[in-house]
Amino acid sequence: MSLIKSISGIRGTIGGRQGEGLSAVDVVRFTTAYAAFIRKNTTKSTNTIVVGRDARISGPMVSQLVCGALMSMGFDVVNIGLATTPTTEIAVVEENACGGIILTASHNPAQWNALKLLNENGEFLNDAEGKEVLRLAECGDYEYAEVDRLGELHTNDTYTRKHIDKVLALPLVDTEAISKADFTVAVDAVNSVGGEVIPRLLRALGVKNIVELNCEVTGRFAHTPEPIPENLGQIASLMKEGKADVGFVVDPDVDRLAIVMENGEMFVEEYTLIAVADYVLRHTPGNTVSNLSSSRALRDVTSRYDGCGYNAAAVGEVNVVAKMKATGAVIGGEGNGGVIYPESHYGRDALVGVALFLSLLAKSGKKVSELKATYPQYAIAKNKIQLTPEINVDAILEAVKSRYEGEQITDIDGVKIDFKDSWVHLRKSNTEPIIRIYSEAHTTEEAERLASDIKSVIASMV
Repeated sequence: MSLIKSISGIRGTIGGRQGEGLSAVDVVRFTTAYAAFIRKNTTKSTNTIVVGRDARISGPMVSQLVCGALMSMGFDVVNIGLATTPTTEIAVVEENACGGIILTASHNPAQWNALKLLNENGEFLNDAEGKEVLRLAECGDYEYAEVDRLGELHTNDTYTRKHIDKVLALPLVDTEAISKADFTVAVDAVNSVGGEVIPRLLRALGVKNIVELNCEVTGRFAHTPEPIPENLGQIASLMKEGKADVGFVVDPDVDRLAIVMENGEMFVEEYTLIAVADYVLRHTPGNTVSNLSSSRALRDVTSRYDGCGYNAAAVGEVNVVAKMKATGAVIGGEGNGGVIYPESHYGRDALVGVALFLSLLAKSGKKVSELKATYPQYAIAKNKIQLTPEINVDAILEAVKSRYEGEQITDIDGVKIDFKDSWVHLRKSNTEPIIRIYSEAHTTEEAERLASDIKSVIASMV
């Protein structure tokens, strides 16, 4: 059993002893700490917290625990039920709420669940805020409400419709062009909430031909839910048979979007953001942001447009959002298929990604593979080095930085070394004694070779 506490929330496997898995006691304790934090820090007077969940089978049980704990702290709860992560983020703002909790373990397997914590802006807590919630959970420094001050429970199942309407209202979403293109679209929603939401969005966009794979909202995932190539054989096979013009795959909470080309090959998650950013920049020039471990292709595409600049942020959605706000970015996100479009809201949103990508595809008149060929071609390799706990990882990273001091170095999050035609990013894991190594070059072989060279350098130091 596993229980992982971090600044972004708490996640773990259902069952087991308290403190080892995500037990009922752990759910209540962490929810209570979050409620105490919100009570102390909110600027709102509504006394409301929004709760939404993905479709995993532990969701109803965890939801009841969370809602009850919030009510016991005197908060009114708006339970929006089955909802995507971006839908829940939008609901926090629409309800003028003090915060929100999303019950989802994202791409983790079905035995996992998690509490993702939002502030009153519908955005994830930052580092300092998350650490304060962890401190409160450890010390138990909070008081429950008296009986006549308990919160009330309200249900609201309208937010999926409101979210879709919000996407349709975006100026760059061209439903007329999408309808005229008469696309056939395949969808793999891994039996979570996206199975209801994405087909519903597609119909609203004017798509008449939808091939649904794993769209029954059962929470029993048909395959490992992370939308990466090794898990997407079913939709890839369907696409190779010429059954659809484009395939969309989402994770269980629908904040990541992977695209499959008409020939069954992966568009590659990194290029979801790149394509959407290209479309946005054509119509609304401005700055872009992605994290340090995302593809250089976004920087290259941004440079195609006069007056547009690219900036890199530390890894993590909250860091990307902070950098986007600081630089006034018009589009940003992460290389895992996470598109953040401020015109809608500051959160990764696969619904926005689908709508903007289909608008781009319809107006381009190209096949998806032809569109992909217009972008700079890079490949990313992901590796790690297992270290013993007594090794000083920070010292290793400092030594690597010194070794490559003649290159462009970024150290806001680990160490990133930019070479002329490639880069490598080394980060310390927060949960285990490893160094994560992401590398990018023009081919997979070159990226792997670069990672191997860095591994050899670190091995010599250890």
